[in-house]
Amino acid sequence: MPTRHLIVSAHNGAHARPVAELVRLAQSHGTTVTLRTADGTTVDLSSVLAVMDLGIASGDAVVLETAPSDTSEAVLDQLAEVLAPRE
Repeated sequence: MPTRHLIVSAHNGAHARPVAELVRLAQSHGTTVTLRTADGTTVDLSSVLAVMDLGIASGDAVVLETAPSDTSEAVLDQLAEVLAPRE
């Protein structure tokens, strides 16, 4: 299963705007994308509220996962860029 392990470096963590972008990108992929926190809590990235409830802050470790497909690596790269932008 394609995965990305990353440390959230977005300035304010996963607040409303980046979470909405994560959900939009995940839904555009057409398959389930999950986000797992360091404590093992896993949510589907199709729900803004589920992701917001995690309270992800800058510096938190997360794992993004999706089913294998032709676009899975590109989608994970895009999702990672939202949470851990390269400056």
